[in-house]
Amino acid sequence: MRIAESELIINDDGSAFHIHLRPEELADIVILVGDPGRVDMIGDYLSEKEFRHANREFVSITGKYNGKRLTALSTGIGTDNCDIVLTELDALANIDFATREPKDIHRTLTILRIGTTGAIQPDIPIGSPIFSHYSIGLDGLLNWYANRDLITNQEMEDAFVKHTGWDKNLPAPYFAKASEELIKKFEDCTVKGVTLSAPGFYGPQGRVVRLGLAMPDMLEKFETFRFGDYKITNFEMEGSAVAGLAKHLGHEAGTICCAIANRFLKSSNPDYKAMVRSLVELSLDRLTR
Repeated sequence: MRIAESELIINDDGSAFHIHLRPEELADIVILVGDPGRVDMIGDYLSEKEFRHANREFVSITGKYNGKRLTALSTGIGTDNCDIVLTELDALANIDFATREPKDIHRTLTILRIGTTGAIQPDIPIGSPIFSHYSIGLDGLLNWYANRDLITNQEMEDAFVKHTGWDKNLPAPYFAKASEELIKKFEDCTVKGVTLSAPGFYGPQGRVVRLGLAMPDMLEKFETFRFGDYKITNFEMEGSAVAGLAKHLGHEAGTICCAIANRFLKSSNPDYKAMVRSLVELSLDRLTR
């Protein structure tokens, strides 16, 4: 099936429309970060750097760490941006850009998002690395794609909706699980996370500045939710799209974040760059062992 020019836009230089990567420039291991500045920080650890591309919030570098080739790419903020990034990464891997047809052999990428987060449990200290075993999409993104129920946990979704008294005007939440392969790589050195991916920083994460909330008790409901031995650990803004779309498309993906605030304790550390660097070092080591 040939994919039309309007559905998959390819730039004149043969690169994907938004992220400006060409198929041959994409490594099998991909690190995603929100902040474009973090791509250059990761680049400091890489040898044999091949290029640096930049378009809008999408900055990329491919190089080697421990002898393994990897690509670092920024997504900007939000699951909407991750919809663009995950779709174009998969296209680079699994669509022949010359014929615009899917390749016969599927290429599986390993995709890790590295970010920062706010913990919502009192026993998670600032600085803790949290690996999202499950990401809860509060954004509704995965609901736009067919067969989303095949890759989500319906029992957890139903329990969450019931426990929170989910407002009918909000997008239906979805629970996307990270790659088991990546969970195993990080389970001995991280907090077991169930992470809320919010479609905003203020209201969708329970912050009140001038506007009230549709669910005023949402933080208390999130903090007290339990499903077996799982409990909600933290907020961020991209992980559900990364885990959900990657699983749908046949890739191994997950999110790891360092806690730079604790919403329950109302504490934060705005000087968190050293913590992010330590998380990057841990992630590079585990991905390239």
